[in-house]
Amino acid sequence: MSEQNIKCHYHDPDGYSCDGCANASGFCYWHDKDIDKTSPKVKEALESYAKKGGLLRGIFLQRANLTGIDLVNHGEQEGYDLSHADFYRADLSNAHLFHANLTNASLMKTDLRGANLNCTELEQANLLGSKWSHTKIEHINFGKKLRQENLARQALKTKNFPLARDYFEQAEEIYRDLRKHAEREGIFSLSGEFIHRELTMRRMQLPVYSFQRFSSKMIDLFCGYGENPLRIILLSIVLIFICALMYAFAGLNYQGEIYVMSVNASVSENLNIFSSCLYYSVVTFTTLGYGDFTPIGISRAIAAMEAFTGSFTIALFVVVFVKKMTR
Repeated sequence: MSEQNIKCHYHDPDGYSCDGCANASGFCYWHDKDIDKTSPKVKEALESYAKKGGLLRGIFLQRANLTGIDLVNHGEQEGYDLSHADFYRADLSNAHLFHANLTNASLMKTDLRGANLNCTELEQANLLGSKWSHTKIEHINFGKKLRQENLARQALKTKNFPLARDYFEQAEEIYRDLRKHAEREGIFSLSGEFIHRELTMRRMQLPVYSFQRFSSKMIDLFCGYGENPLRIILLSIVLIFICALMYAFAGLNYQGEIYVMSVNASVSENLNIFSSCLYYSVVTFTTLGYGDFTPIGISRAIAAMEAFTGSFTIALFVVVFVKKMTR
């Protein structure tokens, strides 16, 4: 490493700059992407650099052998800030990165097997091709969307559909790898979230106006690809109220008396009619069919569709609920 007095030229998008001494390239040893860092001594040098308070943001460690490295900021509430760092194809197997900040870092094809990544920040990190076997990933923040997902949506805005599809495919691959690892680790709530995102990315690769994409979207809305039973309950409640409102205007028969809402009736009378229609809608949706109210006219078609939809929705809820509870 050079002893020049020229400061490193590194500046990241968040405004951070490095105070280290620059080499002939204008960058310090750690921020110079052209310096080979595959030497076995790099691990000890990086641990020492971190303990001395060196700027870890944006460091280049492509293909570095960092097996078992300790980058835990011991005794401090905040972990080391490795934002924008480049670990492309680096060996971080069995590394200790507890509570580290890896926001916007590149972990593309990085070996993370056996590493401790608990409580790390991985928002907008590039995780394509990372190896996850036995990696600890509890309480990790992956962000609402992967880097590739954001890039895909940006490509859609510019109507670059081939590029968008490629990024969506990459995002699907990452979510699939994370989902499989979460399942192996027994973190089923996290694996459920990943499978929902994985299938969403798969849907985004389908033609916009295709039946496959439409049906996939409906499954997502109904039950979150089998991961959200509460959606089924909310959908059922909405459907029951809509059908009740339709019965109130189409009419029901109760012991020879027609129950139908009218502008000429008082508010209390219309509310009473609607409550009766709501009761009938619940009975029809659950296929109980007590027989005290009977549909008339168009209400018959509404009742038939509600009964069919209700029996299907109840069966779907049972399947999804049992799937969640047996994990």
